[in-house]
Amino acid sequence: MCNQLIDAHIHLDMYEEPDRSRLIQELGNSSVEALISVSNNLASSYRQLELAQLDSRIKPAIGYHPEQALPEEEELQSILQLIDDKRNQIIAIGEVGLPYYLRQETPGLELKPYVELLERFIQKSAAYDLPIVLHAVYEDAEVACDLLEKHQVTHAHFHWFKGSDRVLERILSNGYVVSVTPDVTYKPKIHRIVKQTPLSQLMVETDGPWPFEGRFTGEMTSPAMMHDSVQSIAELKGIELGETYRQLYETTKAFYRIKA
Repeated sequence: MCNQLIDAHIHLDMYEEPDRSRLIQELGNSSVEALISVSNNLASSYRQLELAQLDSRIKPAIGYHPEQALPEEEELQSILQLIDDKRNQIIAIGEVGLPYYLRQETPGLELKPYVELLERFIQKSAAYDLPIVLHAVYEDAEVACDLLEKHQVTHAHFHWFKGSDRVLERILSNGYVVSVTPDVTYKPKIHRIVKQTPLSQLMVETDGPWPFEGRFTGEMTSPAMMHDSVQSIAELKGIELGETYRQLYETTKAFYRIKA
């Protein structure tokens, strides 16, 4: 059985160096072929590019994570310029999106500037035909869909998606993809998403080093955990395990245009 996997979303630069080195060394033993390594800000974007130079399995994405204060204009311009300069070296634009959780912590936070920021990244995605990695959950996903449709972007990845059946239906009808983390092994709301999403639009990720509960409590988040995710997906969808591996792998490889 072929059990190759691609981690569709990981923050590789956020691991401590000894942990990151061990994680990379163990990729082969875990049958993990590639890591889509997303950025949080300008410094993070530069770091992803550096890591990708060290190991071809690391596929860098450039962006600005929305769950933080807006970037200063100088930093934003530098990130956008970096996308221009490195468009042939990066796998995607990301992580970008809208600050759902920050708004829960900071009532009254103005959303409009974040929407405008997201639109600028979506415009880059459209200009260079690059996939875009989105942090857009619940009602924020609808705002993201509005912008994607406005700029006719079709290669959109809603990472660790959470939201209503109606929003999920819109995402899937537009041909976008969603991904699930190891919490698919223990969270019923993620089970519902998996059951409704065809494998041709589903990917697995870790969002590492974000920690998980259940059987993973106390463990450093590792791409090897995705094997448990695939097992759960196969059971939820009633599909043979080997076929589940194959389709998840092919979906991710095709979406991110990873060559053999």
